[in-house]
Amino acid sequence: MNSMVATEAPEKPATPSLLETWGKNERMRHIPSAEWMTWKLDSDVRRRVDKLLAPFATLAPDDPRYAPAEAELRGLCRAVDRFTDMVRHSRGGHAPQELGNRISWAIGQAVGALHSLDDNLFGRRYPFQTFERSKAESIWGALLAVIDHVNRITPLIRAIDPDIDARLYDNLVRLNEPMRETPMA
Repeated sequence: MNSMVATEAPEKPATPSLLETWGKNERMRHIPSAEWMTWKLDSDVRRRVDKLLAPFATLAPDDPRYAPAEAELRGLCRAVDRFTDMVRHSRGGHAPQELGNRISWAIGQAVGALHSLDDNLFGRRYPFQTFERSKAESIWGALLAVIDHVNRITPLIRAIDPDIDARLYDNLVRLNEPMRETPMA
């Protein structure tokens, strides 16, 4: 005999929610990880910028090549600042006034901001019900803009120092076993 009252509904199994959660969404394949972005900015971009700043620092301000190079370096500094603002909206301290030190300081701030990202959530698609784009897409775009500024500075510095390419490619390839001094045959 059934002891249920006619007004009581039988228990239904729990239905899964149709809403997505950020942490369970798949990673976007076109966005690199925060760890890779940190390496790219801290190692590759910083190394290139330091090598590009050396010939610029020796250039006299009244040289006609100085103004275009300075304008592009200031553009790089603004691009790194925008990148940092997209990652984290607060920056600590005051930036140095000298251009070379300011760029180095800005890259350090950007690397620190990248370290503050959650590696588990960064690069995942936002849930569809929020109707928002992922923050990772704008961060990746800002990093591409920084890399583009570095690429635009290179020909300007090449006009100042024609041997800059040799220094940029230093340590690009390291041999585990260097060639022998004596001939093989």
